[in-house]
Amino acid sequence: MTTSSGSAPIPGRQLITSRVHGSEPRFVGYPQPPAGAPNVVMVVLDDVGFAQLGCFGATLETPNIDRLAEQGLRYNRFHVTSVCSSTRAALHTGRNHHAVGMGVTEEAALGFPGYTGRIPPSAAMLARLLRDAGYNTMSVGKWHLTPKHEYSSAGPFHRWPLGMGFERFYGFLGAETSQWAPELVRDNTQVDPPRTPEEGYHLTEDLVDESIRMIQDQQQAEARKPFFLHLATGAAHAPHQVPPEWVTPYEGQFDDGWEVWRERVFERQLAAGVVPPETLLTERPSWVPDWDGLPPEQRRLFARYMEVFAGFMTHTDHHLGRLFDHLDERGIADDTLVMVLSDNGASAEGGVTGTLNEAAGWLGHQEDVEASIARSDEIGGHGAYNHYPFGWAWAGNTPLRLWKRHAWLGGVRTPLVVRWGARVADPGGVRGQFCHAVDLFSTILDAAGVPVPETVDGITQQPVDGTSMLASFTEPDVAEHRRLQYFEMMGSRGLYQDGWKATTNFVPNQFNERDAIPGSHDFATDRWSLFDLTHDFSEATDLADEHPDVVKRLEAMWWAEAGRHQVLPLFEFPDSMAHMHPGPFPAPHRVSYTPGGGPIQDSQLPSLFGGFELSAEVVVPETGAEGILAAIGDAHGGWGCYLLDGVPVAAFAMLDGLVRVAGTEPLAPGRHRIGVQYVPGAEPLARVLVDGVECAAAPLPGLFFFPNLSTAAVGMFIGRDRGLPLCRDYRPPFAFTGELLRVDIEGGNPEARADEETRLRAALGSD
Repeated sequence: MTTSSGSAPIPGRQLITSRVHGSEPRFVGYPQPPAGAPNVVMVVLDDVGFAQLGCFGATLETPNIDRLAEQGLRYNRFHVTSVCSSTRAALHTGRNHHAVGMGVTEEAALGFPGYTGRIPPSAAMLARLLRDAGYNTMSVGKWHLTPKHEYSSAGPFHRWPLGMGFERFYGFLGAETSQWAPELVRDNTQVDPPRTPEEGYHLTEDLVDESIRMIQDQQQAEARKPFFLHLATGAAHAPHQVPPEWVTPYEGQFDDGWEVWRERVFERQLAAGVVPPETLLTERPSWVPDWDGLPPEQRRLFARYMEVFAGFMTHTDHHLGRLFDHLDERGIADDTLVMVLSDNGASAEGGVTGTLNEAAGWLGHQEDVEASIARSDEIGGHGAYNHYPFGWAWAGNTPLRLWKRHAWLGGVRTPLVVRWGARVADPGGVRGQFCHAVDLFSTILDAAGVPVPETVDGITQQPVDGTSMLASFTEPDVAEHRRLQYFEMMGSRGLYQDGWKATTNFVPNQFNERDAIPGSHDFATDRWSLFDLTHDFSEATDLADEHPDVVKRLEAMWWAEAGRHQVLPLFEFPDSMAHMHPGPFPAPHRVSYTPGGGPIQDSQLPSLFGGFELSAEVVVPETGAEGILAAIGDAHGGWGCYLLDGVPVAAFAMLDGLVRVAGTEPLAPGRHRIGVQYVPGAEPLARVLVDGVECAAAPLPGLFFFPNLSTAAVGMFIGRDRGLPLCRDYRPPFAFTGELLRVDIEGGNPEARADEETRLRAALGSD
């Protein structure tokens, strides 16, 4: 039986006497990978569609990834799960995503086996197996494999990267984050970015800097030891944010619209051989607007969204080029297996018209186009959290249908570039074997000569679903290793077998897509379409009516695979959300905070839905005071309380704009209690109080919920702010200049609590 448990124990009995002379020395062995085991660099891009790299036909400039493809291989039938967490789980475990509890993203972890959001110890990660075999293991960038309740400084940490087999980590835990002001973790500790947005900080540059530094440190310490670097960029997930000089070269390049750009890309794909010559370009569906029918102002706005995205992609490629150059400069490029892929197809989460606040899409909030036009100069900068319209997502997956979160090829087929020096038989070649994210786990272990152990830490490992693709590196026409693969995401279903693919017309109930896309809204009414992918690369021609027997067989096989891999019960939004997996503790009712610490994750705050009260105890010096008392989020979603020239202010950055509630008089020197209340009801209200007396109030419409906080893992700061501000009143850190003794936050309706206190005092007074 093979096991994985780190250093090998010393076998047999050992002779020990009272003196060194006569005692038998023995030494703990160190794991050594087989001779020739390569370094491994896995680059996981985010939300990059099949047609959004230059080497896959895009007009976007990605010369460094293109150079990698010229030196290696492009796989044009590589498939993923269609969302972030699920694909990453498949990559790291070699198992299908439901089989390891990652049926959807971590934000929607449920109390069903396939959806817990908790990878079991029976599926030890790739990093753990490589580490136990003698590799150094490093993870940089997006993680998104830890339940959100576990993001805080209290952990638990065993599902953070260092608990799953990585020895080093620098990046962010959540689904997305600001490129200008991210929430960063080093190993198991929350840290501030090394520079501010005003100083020119950008996340992609920082992540590549850290990657290079980790490789340099490891190689200078012990170059004979191979390493595994997992680099997962925030790009090109929304927000699409990039310095303006990277956008300028693309100005005007998308004015012809998504149909024309898509046709141009398709011609490039055919010329490059990245799609077969008989491929059909699927038609524009009814739910993607006709570009020529749009008003000129909207065309300019929508083109600007794409210009920024293009600059974002080229900026990402530039910094990845620095990493690839570093491998060359160290002389280890030929000994390093490099893989570049995307976790799912292009994202349509910007909606029909795009958005300057991507968080709005999580609530199905349709942004006012005229307001966006007026702010188009902000797209890509510090003042926007932007995402392009879904016409560009459709074009970004050329020549395929649909996009992220769907089982159609536009959601599950993405670019894969592989380079491994002389191990590639025909540099620049294209491979057409059907393959899947689960296969990369087995491929890397095969290349490293590391077997999958039967047990890890005494726990029997569950079967690996992936199969090595290594033979295809040297044999272009090797037989397809993956003959069967199911797909399921948020109810959208598909199954591939021996060239056939069946796909349902179910439309998931998110991002208002049911208002635009025709299809089934109930699993009982799903229609299965059928495609012969051997001759129909783009899933263009539905053969279901011609081969009903094949459809029936594939549908039955899908149900069998669903039962085998824990897919059931199928995810249904919003009903499934009633079964959310709880954290280790329920939300606290009342918590006290003091200044000086790191961010307090929003999952650890009292619930704000039913109202809340913040109370800050301060001492104002004779010279007056100003600065942050408490702040979470930024202008794209968040709230906080501060003194501005001594005047208490509460700011609520909502989807519809800023609600600012300010007093009129600066606080006098001395001790004060500053309060902020949110009172829900038919006419929800925000109040600011000083020493228990209301000094300002304003309506606070809408649901008191900030979706970008729940996806980006933003934390609350006490006594200072970080990154981007809530509003233009201040610039972070805007540290409090008086003495901040404590901040208390209590959940629940403040008015109801006041009534209870009145009744309690009355009861006590009658005794």
